[in-house]
Amino acid sequence: MTKHTEYLPEVNDNKLEEATATAVENVASETNSAVPRPGGTEHELTLRKVLRNHPALVWWSFYWAMAGVAWGFDAQINGSVLSIPSFRLAFGYEHNGEVILPARWQTAFNTVSSVGQFFSCFLCSMLSDRIGRKGGLLVGLVLLTGGILGEMFTAAPGAFVAVKLILGFGLGFLLTLGPLATSEITPVVLRGVATAGVNLGIAIGQLISNGVIKGFGSRSDNWAFRGPFAVQLFFVVFLLAGLPFAPETPWYLARKGRQQDAARSLQRLYGPDFDVQGLLDNIQQTIEEERETSPEHEASWAQCFRGTDLKRTMISIGVFVCQHFAGIIFVLGYSTYFFELAGLPTSQSFSLGVGVTACGVLGNVLSWFIVNSLGRRKIFLSGMASLFLILILIGVMDVVPTSGAHWVQAAVTVIYSFVYFGTIGAMAFTILGETSSAALRARTTGLATATQAVMGIIMNFACPYMVNPDEGNLKGKVGFVFGGLCALATVWSFFYVPELKGRSLDEIDRLFALRIKPRKMGAYKLH
Repeated sequence: MTKHTEYLPEVNDNKLEEATATAVENVASETNSAVPRPGGTEHELTLRKVLRNHPALVWWSFYWAMAGVAWGFDAQINGSVLSIPSFRLAFGYEHNGEVILPARWQTAFNTVSSVGQFFSCFLCSMLSDRIGRKGGLLVGLVLLTGGILGEMFTAAPGAFVAVKLILGFGLGFLLTLGPLATSEITPVVLRGVATAGVNLGIAIGQLISNGVIKGFGSRSDNWAFRGPFAVQLFFVVFLLAGLPFAPETPWYLARKGRQQDAARSLQRLYGPDFDVQGLLDNIQQTIEEERETSPEHEASWAQCFRGTDLKRTMISIGVFVCQHFAGIIFVLGYSTYFFELAGLPTSQSFSLGVGVTACGVLGNVLSWFIVNSLGRRKIFLSGMASLFLILILIGVMDVVPTSGAHWVQAAVTVIYSFVYFGTIGAMAFTILGETSSAALRARTTGLATATQAVMGIIMNFACPYMVNPDEGNLKGKVGFVFGGLCALATVWSFFYVPELKGRSLDEIDRLFALRIKPRKMGAYKLH
């Protein structure tokens, strides 16, 4: 194979940059001619063909998206159980006839799971590169099972917090492996839908948890909260039952030099009548090109922050920072609060909270129909701009002295959920699956998941201090704070969110190797 020349660093001179890009692409073209790529069958697949002729691809994409359902279910259960009287009685104390959960314990309860997720992301990335994506999932499910059983039967408050830490480790594995595996088993036309499906899984998990809480919450015994925890075991059983039959991802197998196993994996995914040799050749050539241009890829986490991999890592992490800057924890976490401000009874506020989650599910489904036509960049940018306007409107309505202002805040909360899950919520996972390089995909995904955990801890800590009456008492005016953060994130998105629809993973590698600016990648023509 022709050896690549060393890529020149980015410069300000546009002519020199164009000349550099042309030179590098000429080298890539020579490499392509040296090792022919038969077929090009991945680009010939349409979504209709995949749905009709390759059901295994659809099924196993759904299987890995179930990891997102488990994560979303737990995320919603955390806040909901605090409202259950028997839970407060089990882990709190009575004060003047009222059962209270200690504030310090509540803080630990709300954040310790995210701490576990932060550390597990690094462990999961290393393990899944050593023992495979399936092996990593097995470890995560064992941790998750231990955490769930601990939630169900632990009575001591301190021990319960320790159990939540173990549960967080398991959830970190699931949230890392969901987008990682779906991006590695799907062809170009299905990749956007499948990776966005992980976010749909999160929304569905939240919706299910709301229904479960309503079903068990009326009980007066400890099963009012143990029951919802126990329901999480369903997701563990489902994933464990399918694990022995799930094909290992062909990208992992090819990187380990197991070419025959990679071919068998592709055959199981695409069916016995599909010629997978062209797909396998493309995977192998992409791996070889990465090893030639960056032999140190295998070395350490540090490689994620070197050369073009730094840009890819920053994009992968940045889209998840955008989610939190857009106020996801503030708006959806305080949706019930806005409904109560509007004058609705608490029971109806919780019911409308279920409606908010349902609108999120509908928004995510809508993203499936536009991700391959409008593309990732347009959807993400339009979502950021729309959420900015919604946040400013929430803030404005808090300073408008009219009785209808609270109803407007309640209404836009529902709209926010639909827009968020249909745009940046879904596209962040798609962009992550496409932007990270094949060699560093597990580690980049782990870093993105760790970023999610850190941002969750920060926002869960900050929001109560801004909103609570005995602290900042900003109420809906917090919309101005997140509106400003959202504006900054929107500007960042314009410059750094790439358009990668219709690109195979080896083509995406070439775009970054050519140092094409992210905002220009959609229009750039590879020869």
